[in-house]
Amino acid sequence: MDIIRFHQPNILVGIRPIERVDEAALFASEVAAFGRAVAKVRRQSGAARIIARTLLGKLGVPPMPILKTQSGVPTWPAGIVGSLAHHDTVAAAAIAEKKIIGALGIDIEPNEPLPGGLIDLVATSREQGMYDLRLLQRRDLFVLKEAVYKACFPICNRILEFQDIEIDINSNIGYVITADCSFFIELYNSKNIIGLAYQMGSDRR
Repeated sequence: MDIIRFHQPNILVGIRPIERVDEAALFASEVAAFGRAVAKVRRQSGAARIIARTLLGKLGVPPMPILKTQSGVPTWPAGIVGSLAHHDTVAAAAIAEKKIIGALGIDIEPNEPLPGGLIDLVATSREQGMYDLRLLQRRDLFVLKEAVYKACFPICNRILEFQDIEIDINSNIGYVITADCSFFIELYNSKNIIGLAYQMGSDRR
């Protein structure tokens, strides 16, 4: 597992390749929660939970199941916020203490161009005026909006579309238009693109 350093030091982020044996890392209660999910999904989920449990251990939290709500949101130990993500070959997780970070979302994508024809789906008209074509053809906005969605959903409990979120990379802010709330955002570019979104907790407002 690799630890990824972001500017916000209170968020722990890790990534690792997904391996065939990773589904064996799931607790029995986690396996039951996935029901009839195919082996690929169980492996991806197992890999993300391996990372999350390793990061939780750094905060003194013993290994425990990370279940999910009916809406699919992972459930975390008391006093912890977190988020899980994966693409086909790599998984990621982010965690923090809730008193410091009040909401948290992460997403990961391979560092490849956005599939053709998706710019108008992902980028608002304002964003298409803000950014050049080279950036719009990357997956930066995609992963940042997914991260904002994951951070926002537990708070506002509403489904968001890409057009509901606007990303200001220069200001490091993601704004949810339909919920009138904003999140700090960070982007990590390497072999993978990782988007991070968060709000500060009650102790850091």
